[in-house]
Amino acid sequence: MVKTENRKAQIWVETVIYILIAFVMIGLVLSFVRPKIEELRDKAVIDQTVELINTLDGVFSEIIVPGNKRIVEISIKKGSLTFDTENDSLIFEIDSSYIYSEPGETILIGNINATTVEKGKYNHVTLTRDYSTQYNLTYKGGETQKILSKATVPYKMVITNSGEDSSGRTLIDSDFI
Repeated sequence: MVKTENRKAQIWVETVIYILIAFVMIGLVLSFVRPKIEELRDKAVIDQTVELINTLDGVFSEIIVPGNKRIVEISIKKGSLTFDTENDSLIFEIDSSYIYSEPGETILIGNINATTVEKGKYNHVTLTRDYSTQYNLTYKGGETQKILSKATVPYKMVITNSGEDSSGRTLIDSDFI
């Protein structure tokens, strides 16, 4: 009788030990895989932002007649997008584990300047598109800055051609609905 009870206890102890070993193995795998997954996620966000800026370029050139309007959905999963109307540029910034470009150097991706700066564990990636030679960007008719941060719902941006400014650049006015 004692032998069968010891045998049952031994089976339970072995089962618990095997389960603990499995949890440790899963934990080890996740500790190596999770940073790589975050890195790939950040790369996807940056690539989507480059695509978004290129889409906005297309919309700006598409509305060539004053009074034309377009509505564009802007989805930001991570980071922030700044409409810097004072300097007529779009700036996307993200703290990422992904190194998008050589740290400390600016590279050109089409018309977009990409810069990566190392900041400890993370890298600060900045994408900048300068429109100062082509367009005069405004927000609600003024020279104010608009910062879009991450959101679960996409922003709806209304882009309007408002004619030309005194220097002959096209006035692109933006508003969000």
